Amino acid sequence: MRKKIVLLGSGELGKEFVIACQRLGQYVVAVDSYAGAPAMQVAHEFEVIDMLDGDALDRIIAKHQPDLIVPEIEAIRTERFYAYEAQGIQVVPSAKAANFTMNRKAIRDLAAIEVGVKTATYRYATSFEELKAGVAVTGIPCVVKPLMSSSGKGQSVIKSEADIEKAWNYALEGSRGDLKEVIVEGFIDFDYEITLLTVTQKDGPTLFCPPIGHRQERGDYQESWQPMPMDPVHLAEAQEMAANVTAALGGAGIWGVEFFITKEGAYFSELSPRPHDTGMVTLAGTQNFSEFELHARAILGIPISAIKLERNGASAVVLATTESNQQPEFNGMNDAAKFPNTDFKLFGKPTTRPYRRMAVALAYGNEKVEELVEKAKEVAECITVK
Repeated sequence: MRKKIVLLGSGELGKEFVIACQRLGQYVVAVDSYAGAPAMQVAHEFEVIDMLDGDALDRIIAKHQPDLIVPEIEAIRTERFYAYEAQGIQVVPSAKAANFTMNRKAIRDLAAIEVGVKTATYRYATSFEELKAGVAVTGIPCVVKPLMSSSGKGQSVIKSEADIEKAWNYALEGSRGDLKEVIVEGFIDFDYEITLLTVTQKDGPTLFCPPIGHRQERGDYQESWQPMPMDPVHLAEAQEMAANVTAALGGAGIWGVEFFITKEGAYFSELSPRPHDTGMVTLAGTQNFSEFELHARAILGIPISAIKLERNGASAVVLATTESNQQPEFNGMNDAAKFPNTDFKLFGKPTTRPYRRMAVALAYGNEKVEELVEKAKEVAECITVK
């Protein structure tokens, strides 16, 4: 049962995944572009490479001969995954899924064209002129995103023609890797957004976590809560879409499937083939298994019979405000610990920059999720990063 896992990307989500794997007796090699990344601190071994360097990636895989490769970020030479899979290495959730979902173009075309789920009107652009043409199709307001990015980097809203050039430049600045292409999407008048954590299994039914609501700023989540109260018909529609898209991609693991929920129903937005940042709320014990435990069990082939809501919960992020290469210090934890039915997790990132996510505050109980969000925010506000 003991497997060797190479984790590609070692941030805070990867750290919790490694902990979940350690508790199941697995051996993990954490890989990232800088030393001291959060997941490296709890893994058996670590490697520092540029994961966009295909030759470097090949060397790491050849050196460690893993049983599983688990991607945690977008900026990876995912086209190499097909060769690894051909060698008998399990790529999570699959080489196709990892390759498609690391690029918004591939996943959007698969969802909208191949699977046929509802999405916003969209166009692609590789130049400022193409972006202007795309905006003419989608209309204003619209949203522009790099095809490859994470945590909302490079995303902006075009509210007038004067914003188009700014949006183009900002998207290129936020793009990860060497892909210089963007997607422009028509604005959907949605009531709220959800993350529907979806678990596909090697031998078992596809399961869904209770829906997670979230609020974003600068394209990055600030608070999340579970469950998100919603119309059961709209939830069932989202679940069907998530099941169809994940089935088309194949493989076992957890997927963060994002939807816009309107008065008319659900619209597919994005998909990540791994634990989702908004799903950190599951660390508050909202479910019988956290999203990280679900991911570990699914990829190892350990059957998951059911996912149950145990209690309501909320999360709120703690952000850095300045840039520094010094090991950060955290103040206010004693005050934060005084709130009943709350918790906080420090990620252990070795450096800071403005708006970098450094910790998360959690609140749980039987209160309404709105009240728990406010409590989580109070806990987060107690903690400062120096």
